[in-house]
Amino acid sequence: MPVYHKLGSFPQKRHTIFKSKEDKFYYEQLFGTEGFSGMASLTYHVHRPTQVKEIVRSYSVAPKIAIDKNIKALLLKGFELKPADDFLDSRVPMLINSDVHLGLAAPRKSTKDYFYKNADADELLFIHKGSGKLRTFMGTIPFEYGDYLVIPRGMIYQIEFDTTENRLLYLESFSPIYTPKRYRNHFGQLLEHSPFCERDYKLPVDLETHDEKGDFLMKIKKEGMIHELIYATHPFDVVGWDGYNFPYGFSIHNFEPITGRVHQPPPVHQTFETNSFVVCSFCPRLYDYHPQSIPAPYNHSNIDSDEVLYYVDGDFMSRNNIKQGHITLHPKGIPHGPAPGAMERSIGQKETQELAVMVDTFRPLMVTEQAMGLDDGKYYKSWVE
Repeated sequence: MPVYHKLGSFPQKRHTIFKSKEDKFYYEQLFGTEGFSGMASLTYHVHRPTQVKEIVRSYSVAPKIAIDKNIKALLLKGFELKPADDFLDSRVPMLINSDVHLGLAAPRKSTKDYFYKNADADELLFIHKGSGKLRTFMGTIPFEYGDYLVIPRGMIYQIEFDTTENRLLYLESFSPIYTPKRYRNHFGQLLEHSPFCERDYKLPVDLETHDEKGDFLMKIKKEGMIHELIYATHPFDVVGWDGYNFPYGFSIHNFEPITGRVHQPPPVHQTFETNSFVVCSFCPRLYDYHPQSIPAPYNHSNIDSDEVLYYVDGDFMSRNNIKQGHITLHPKGIPHGPAPGAMERSIGQKETQELAVMVDTFRPLMVTEQAMGLDDGKYYKSWVE
């Protein structure tokens, strides 16, 4: 996050004595990425954040692979995924490689009995249905339909939902998630041509500070395992922090599309990037305004990446028979483009109200057994006239 933010109280000078009014030490912790060279924040805790009383159990949540070398275009009916009460149990991986796990979740209940931390990956949650609050040791972020939530690795959090009907797309990225470099100047500020700006971010507010000892269940995801630990103090005991590494939200509705006289390629929709994949937002926009323009995307070869599209809302003009929650996979190695009739249909159209999230990975994706249970079985033939 190229934005400085702070909450609560902290000393004027880093790595110096900081005490409470009762003359008790606060404990400093560096919350950083990429060793000591990436984004970082300094947090100050009521208790030592290192107190583990017990390791209760560990169990595997590693994805089960159905297809490890895939050439088949797929359509997954995401809303057919059955809901589950627990937030972690509801998360089902669909498409994975060594860089990213992409999955769906339909949790019914909030996480109240435990705290969660992903020790391996930054998480990106896209809220398709539902609203609530992301509670973390660095503050709270209210969320609603259309929000992306960026949760850095190592972040301790709970998630509270307002209703029992919730649908999420999630990504676990094994490299940090950033805003695209080409949108930023060398100081990190977003440039004028960026399709969003710092005002659009949902930053943490309402810092919770709990001074509590006891038994607090922490679930840590690491190397395909969930480890259940008992912490000796409440994980939300931060009295203050400042820095650049923290969770934040961004609404897809605040993405301002870049348009042109002729069809613009997918990079104009880019919203996030890592060193191994990008995330794009397709939003309501005016179509191309050249008098001979073809608004539908041209056919293109997937030579360098697998393309995943998650359909959120509206009529996605380049495809036929697409519904909310569908996921399409266009694997590298074969060209793809608009469905038969879509190009012709698009000519003369002035605008689209579509909403979709696209993920392009630079390495091929493997398909899980759970994903094959949602596959329509015939999408790869949909271009045959």
